[in-house]
Amino acid sequence: SAGDGHDHGAAPTATGSALPRFAAVSETFELVGVLNGTQLSLYLDRFADNSPVKGASIELEIGGAKVIAEPRADGEFAAVLAETPRPGVLPVTATVVAGAETDLLAGEFDLHEAPHDDAAENLGGWKEWATWAVGGLVALGVLLWAGRKAMARRPGRAGEFA
Repeated sequence: SAGDGHDHGAAPTATGSALPRFAAVSETFELVGVLNGTQLSLYLDRFADNSPVKGASIELEIGGAKVIAEPRADGEFAAVLAETPRPGVLPVTATVVAGAETDLLAGEFDLHEAPHDDAAENLGGWKEWATWAVGGLVALGVLLWAGRKAMARRPGRAGEFA
C-alpha cells in the first residue's frame, strides 16, 4: 500500500520540456532542486528511507551566489534567484542543518537554451534544404548535357570505322 502523499496510480503524461534540475546525495540526506526561471523548488529527504526531513534549514551557493531556502512544508523548500541563470553548467552547494545533523551537499545544474519551436524557422530549414536539392539536380543535369554534347563531337565514336 502507498504511504501518505504517495499515489501508485497511473503516472501523468509528460507535456513540454523538463525543467532543469540537480540532485545532491550524501549518506544522510538527498536533495533535489528544480529550477523554473528564477524560482527554485527544493525537496529534502533522508537517504536511508526517503522520508521528508522535518525542521531543516538549507543555505545554497549557486554559481557563487548565496541563497537562503525558505521552508514550505516538511522536506519542501523554495528559493528565488536574483536572476535567471545563463546556459551552461552551474555548480550548486547546499548546507543542510536538521537538528544536530549538518551536511554539505554538492551538485550541478546543466542548463541549456530552450529549443525554439518556431514554425517559420522550421520552414526556413526546409526551404534551405530544398534550394540545395534543386541546385544539385540542376548541376547534375548540366553535367549530363555537357557530357552528351562532348561525346557527340568526338570523332571515332563507338560503332564507326575510320
